Amino acid sequence: MKYVLVTGGVVSGLGKGVTASSIGVVLKACGLRITSIKIDPYLNTDAGTMSPFEHGEVFVLDDGGEVDLDLGNYERFLDIKLTRDNNITTGKIYQSVIDKERKGEYLGKTVQVVPHITNAIQEWIERVAKIPVDGKEGPADVCVIELGGTIGDIESMPFIEALGQFSYRVGPGNFCLVHVSLVPVLNVVGEQKTKPTQHSVRGLRGLGLTPNILACRSTKELEENVKEKLSQFCHVPAANIITLYDVSNIWRIPLLLHEQKAHEAILKVLNLERMDSIAREPKLDEWIARATIFDTLHDTVRIAMVGKYTGLSDSYLSVLKALLHASVDCHRKLVVDWVASMDLEDSTAIEAPDSYKTAWNLLKGAGGILVPGGFGDRGVQGKILAAKYAREKNVPYLGICLGMQIAVVEYARHVMNLTDANSTEFDPNTKTPCVIFMPEGSKTHMGATMRLGSRRTFFKIADCKSSKLYGNVTYVDERHRHRYEVNPDMVPEFENAGLQFVGKDDTGRRMEIIEIPNHRYFVGAQFHPEFKSRPSKPSPLFVGLIAAASGQLDRVLQDRCTGHAVSEKHVLSNGSYTPAIHQNGHPKKLPNGLSNGTYYGNGNGNGVHA
Repeated sequence: MKYVLVTGGVVSGLGKGVTASSIGVVLKACGLRITSIKIDPYLNTDAGTMSPFEHGEVFVLDDGGEVDLDLGNYERFLDIKLTRDNNITTGKIYQSVIDKERKGEYLGKTVQVVPHITNAIQEWIERVAKIPVDGKEGPADVCVIELGGTIGDIESMPFIEALGQFSYRVGPGNFCLVHVSLVPVLNVVGEQKTKPTQHSVRGLRGLGLTPNILACRSTKELEENVKEKLSQFCHVPAANIITLYDVSNIWRIPLLLHEQKAHEAILKVLNLERMDSIAREPKLDEWIARATIFDTLHDTVRIAMVGKYTGLSDSYLSVLKALLHASVDCHRKLVVDWVASMDLEDSTAIEAPDSYKTAWNLLKGAGGILVPGGFGDRGVQGKILAAKYAREKNVPYLGICLGMQIAVVEYARHVMNLTDANSTEFDPNTKTPCVIFMPEGSKTHMGATMRLGSRRTFFKIADCKSSKLYGNVTYVDERHRHRYEVNPDMVPEFENAGLQFVGKDDTGRRMEIIEIPNHRYFVGAQFHPEFKSRPSKPSPLFVGLIAAASGQLDRVLQDRCTGHAVSEKHVLSNGSYTPAIHQNGHPKKLPNGLSNGTYYGNGNGNGVHA
């Protein structure tokens, strides 16, 4: 087993996750099998209880693991299925060591950070690296490890010590360290400054790790004299210094690595450059085509994203990527209007009339409306109003998880005249509980107590839009993350009133997909289709939304029913798009450099598929 460690220095948010994913893409294109591990130094055992404002979205895996959003990057880039153990946290490590201590497995020894915590980290890495994640037998060839945080953080110290020991343990030729650092350009002088990277590398070496490759983030390509300076002071060959400068879309990052021969440097460090089974030139035709078309689409499709975490796009990262990829599939340039759900409520009309007017103008100007998942009652009334508007005005609508639940509540209130209809999440004493708490859930423990992971949904109505979008299959496997669901006792009432529950679980008691049959496109899913995202396979439900919003749904449904769904090769030969993200009608500056179609950071612009 070979290991590639990706660390970061100077500042956070440089895009270590995308860099690690892109390294995996290039090595995979050389014929190697890749797996990935993300190390998060926080004390939480997983990301499940973290606020989206604090840490971005919680990504859910097939096995129900609630993990860091970077694992979504790995899955989308590398087309693999990871496990919860591929996300290592300080909490998990300490918990495992303390459990062993309580069982007496340390035979009375004093349990310490060194060697017990550091040994546990190394053993975890070796164990997880052997788990196949690409559907094939046997372990991968290379494990790409991303160390979260920045070199010098106190909470990272046990991991850095463990990785230093680990590099010595696996020996030369089996360990490659890629250090991602910042080379800023001061506007006053216009000169690329190397001192921050020098200090970062000095700190890294002082902790027992020596970088083999420097990946330097900058606004433009590094000048040759800057590379020479970095090589001299950081003791890294100039050929091993890679520039990760700003590009038009994220799919160009693997191409940057290839153009600068990063794969050759990594293969050389890992003693793989002379293996006959390793391709000297990575096969990246698909990525080249995708990156090219990404930049050339011009016809727009406007989607209103109605949620309560709109201040941080990473809160809905997988949803955004699924939208982007579905837009490529439909040959449209995506424009996302971020609408804070609270701004749609009547109370905002009194307290902040300008925000209220802007929010409603954005909603009314959109070609489609998407209400993503969420928890808590803040902004729920605004989401219900958005669903009502979409239903009454025949605007394409996709509700995910909570977005499906509020659509059911809205239907009960305004179509069935059940004015007190509600979810017991928001009103435990409601007389008309349309959405109820699941029996296996817990109201006292928040972490890992939801319905999590991949579950099967069976289509009960064959002639429905959702079934056709999925290719007329009888069932799909999608990932879930929820505590509440539609009250099965009220389903007959809803169906008599015209709301179809086209997808259910194997028992027929859990409602998975809803549709309004005479609507252009009104679909709700209890599961999260965005989590099974792949670059070449956009989510059918997201494709349906984009197709309906751009007037292509009939063609798409016909193509998929006849088995002629638009292939990626066909899409890649017919143009592309660049995302134009807006908030309140103005270009929105997003974190990690995503703005006006220029992206480098945590995410990847991919779609999803069941």
